[in-house]
Amino acid sequence: MTTVRSFSELPRDPRPVCVALGMFDGVHLGHQHVIRQAVLDARALHARSAAVTFHPHPLFIVRPDRAPKLLQPISQRLEAIAALGTDLTLALEFDRELSQQTGESFVRNLITGFGAMRSITVGEGFHFGRQRSGNVELLQSLGKELGFTVNAMAPIRIGDEIVSSTRIRATLREGDLGHASELLGRSYSLAGKVIRGDQLGRQLGFPTANIDVEGLELPPHGVYATRVIHSQGESLGALNIGVRPTVGAGTSLRFEVHLLDFAGDLYDQTIKVEFIRRIRTEQRFPSVEALKEQISADVVAVRSVAN
Repeated sequence: MTTVRSFSELPRDPRPVCVALGMFDGVHLGHQHVIRQAVLDARALHARSAAVTFHPHPLFIVRPDRAPKLLQPISQRLEAIAALGTDLTLALEFDRELSQQTGESFVRNLITGFGAMRSITVGEGFHFGRQRSGNVELLQSLGKELGFTVNAMAPIRIGDEIVSSTRIRATLREGDLGHASELLGRSYSLAGKVIRGDQLGRQLGFPTANIDVEGLELPPHGVYATRVIHSQGESLGALNIGVRPTVGAGTSLRFEVHLLDFAGDLYDQTIKVEFIRRIRTEQRFPSVEALKEQISADVVAVRSVAN
């Protein structure tokens, strides 16, 4: 799959496109339904399938006080979209200029950028453009004028519950990893590049790989059994999310995972951390020695949970 960040980067291709349009944070079951419809349309119409998404979240620009934390970094979102079989993803930078475009202007610019569009698929409640002026009704009106069809996809439900990014964020805050995975349609995970920490884990005898999770929604602080996918394969991991009250200042959030039976160098590499189960809550220990003993017990618990 090709990924571009602006219309000017779009590859030249005479074929029209079938577009899936949305924020797609988390690429959950509902998003997958929208994107797969665009892929199906493209196959039927001998066109390209394209997903159009945005980064950062539009509310981060227009209403930063209401902007949600995201379910995954943009790189992980793009990977999840690619896995659904799209030919192309246009990940537009959402800035002040884009926020001033009306829904109609955005659609016309979309067609100009791609050259021709045969269909556009959105969730039935999706709004876009300045003052939320873009919606299904506008798309249908423009479709008649400009020659594309509109798929307005009903939300996916699990029982009486509508699958949504908002609901998944709440589920994560509640610590219900199983339900979050059910709504996502895959195991809940976070991926990112390994950054350099303060080497404290190594000093304790349990070196960790650290990921920057600023701006992301997270489960409650604590220790988690995880599976870590990295360039050299897979490893079980003991993940700590929290502020390290025993040895840290108690304010700086850390996402650090100790890979079991692994001694390689992962700095600057991208890893994916799949959550299995929460082992315990975050605690303050009376001494560093007590902390080391607990980490040893955590490692044993991770092996037990994963086997």
